[in-house]
Amino acid sequence: MAAHNAIPINMQHFFESQSHFSSKTQKMDLKLSTLLCLTLLFSTILNPALSELCNPKDKKVLLQIKKAFNNPYILSSWKPKRDCCDWYSVTCDSTTNRVNSFTLFSGGLSGQIPPQVGDLPYLELLQFHKQPNLTGPIQPSIAKLKSLKLLRLSWTNISGSVADFLSQLKNLTFLELSFNNLTGSIPSSLSQLPNLEVLHLDRNKLTGPIPKSFGEFHGSFSALYLSHNQLSGKIPTSLAKLDVSTIDFSRNKLEGDASMLFGLNKTTQIVDLSRNLLEFDLSKVKFSKSLTSLDLNHNKIAGSIPVGLTQGDLQYLNVSYNR
Repeated sequence: MAAHNAIPINMQHFFESQSHFSSKTQKMDLKLSTLLCLTLLFSTILNPALSELCNPKDKKVLLQIKKAFNNPYILSSWKPKRDCCDWYSVTCDSTTNRVNSFTLFSGGLSGQIPPQVGDLPYLELLQFHKQPNLTGPIQPSIAKLKSLKLLRLSWTNISGSVADFLSQLKNLTFLELSFNNLTGSIPSSLSQLPNLEVLHLDRNKLTGPIPKSFGEFHGSFSALYLSHNQLSGKIPTSLAKLDVSTIDFSRNKLEGDASMLFGLNKTTQIVDLSRNLLEFDLSKVKFSKSLTSLDLNHNKIAGSIPVGLTQGDLQYLNVSYNR
């Protein structure tokens, strides 16, 4: 039986040869894999474009923007051979690698906003803040940025009107155009922005009345800042429908009644109507308990402070320099 189960010498030699061949093959495969990895690594180092995430179309547009701004030092990291997703002030979407954010704060730019800004179709956030040498009108090509959710052009020397085309940015949730030199009237079309939550038009030179349509903002709208302008006329009665957290109409030339902005069932927390020409009887106004700050100084308001105003969460009250 032992002789019957023994492997013939020639077959044993065959298995040993096969095992040796398999071992050599595995070693060769390992060497080839290592060589391939090293080749790819050195290729990436020598040619960074192979590992670049940035979309080439976006990169081309950004380099055009840099050139239009006369290659400022603040954009010195914007080099053609570097991944634009790593450039200063630029952010790319982690899934699509398309540029979705462009933010430039605190100086370094001069001239007008280049029209190429409108050629970044996936942009969701655009900010030029504290750029005192930024001039000209609001760039019309911004209207092409249909994905834009936040637009902030503030503390600049941008002039001209508040552009009506901004109402085309249907995904916009936050619009700030404060601390500029904008003139003319406020376009009523801004109330048509279906997702707008916050609107800053304060610290400009805007004239005319508050649009009647501003009582028609959608449910998500929460804050309206129109202070430090030259707005005039009466506050539209349609604004009685507004129920927002913050209203700031201070330092304008608004006249007449403002009691429609208040109400027992409203959730408004902060109201600043100071330094206007408003004229109504304070004692007849119904205030909600959610109100935390109320500034009515320097108007023509008469009457006494209602008891209801002292029964809520009010922390700040200024009714000085009235009748």
